Amino acid sequence: MIYFFSGSDTAKVRAKAFAWVAAARAKAPEAAYLRIGAEDISPERLSEAVGASGLFFAKTLVLLDDPFSRKEAGELVLEHLARISDSQNPIAILAPGIHPAHAKKIAAKAEKTFIAEATARPVRGFNTALVNALAARNGPQLWQEIVKALRQGDAPEAVHGLLHWKARDLMQKKHPAATSLSLALIELLARSREEARDLGSELERFALSVK
Repeated sequence: MIYFFSGSDTAKVRAKAFAWVAAARAKAPEAAYLRIGAEDISPERLSEAVGASGLFFAKTLVLLDDPFSRKEAGELVLEHLARISDSQNPIAILAPGIHPAHAKKIAAKAEKTFIAEATARPVRGFNTALVNALAARNGPQLWQEIVKALRQGDAPEAVHGLLHWKARDLMQKKHPAATSLSLALIELLARSREEARDLGSELERFALSVK
């Protein structure tokens, strides 16, 4: 019988699979446990997994660990899928990031399936508060908005690009000190690259200098 663990959230999938193994071993401590990594998968090892039993235990708990990370191993698992499914041994197939077509074949044979997909980061809209703080030359508020943007996952380069765009926009509108803001941002980026400084920290320092 097959217990299938898959999905794009690799950490969550692996955690779930090993939690299942731990629970199964606690439930049947007398049963043998066999973990087969992708590099060890062969027709002989799969036959062992399917038919393994012993004098003191009737079943073997098996984990096929990420077989599809290697093309040949994944193909062998699919080739022996019917035998794996018919086995009396509980066999977990841990396959994060597997091709959907392969996942569909395994899920159709599985006793249970666990899928954990990574959640996409929501697309953030135009950061009005950030550019408004720069336009108002409100250094403390600008610092807060930069820190907030970075903590929410915006790349420092994206934050810098937005600020520099606003500085150029202010230059076109003849805003006082807009040129100095633009030059400061250009120098900040160059300094960050040449001296391998953290761009996020440089942006924070820039914000605190704005008056």
